Amino acid sequence: MANVLFHAGMEKSILITGGARSGKSALAERLALRPTGRAVYIATAEARDDDPEMAARIAAHRARRGAGWRDLHAPVDLTGALEASDGGDPRLVDCLTLWLTNLMLGGADWRAEGAALAAALGRQAAPVVLVTNEVGAGIVPENRLAREFRDAAGWLNQTVAEAVDAVWLSVAGYPIRVKPNDDPF
Repeated sequence: MANVLFHAGMEKSILITGGARSGKSALAERLALRPTGRAVYIATAEARDDDPEMAARIAAHRARRGAGWRDLHAPVDLTGALEASDGGDPRLVDCLTLWLTNLMLGGADWRAEGAALAAALGRQAAPVVLVTNEVGAGIVPENRLAREFRDAAGWLNQTVAEAVDAVWLSVAGYPIRVKPNDDPF
């Protein structure tokens, strides 16, 4: 019952999308911390030994977040991480695009995983803020794998957007509410 009071006024599920370095993660962090000052950070990125640049990015994210965060690592089993962490503080998933990359590179059935994630979002008691990249606004990629990834990311973003209560677009650090909107169409 205490969590219901803490989370009053916050949508149960929020998707934040935008381009690279658009301020998505910072917005998501503010939203996730707002109800209680604490949140669970569900990271989908993997720092491999052969990728010091990604390790540096992960360290910078952790340093920026500071206190108030509990970290979970879920590069593939995102639905399981949401279910295991439900019932307490809000969760921030950063990011769906890296999760999709992990699924595709691992040969997983990414459509089934995306559908399972969308279904799981409706069962969550504690709020969930999800971050994703808007990858379809550029040119058509030259190679097949890049086109498949762009198409998969578009499908995943639409599937999750349909399942959540609110969608925000971050542009140059400024959020624009996309869902719900007042458009009668």
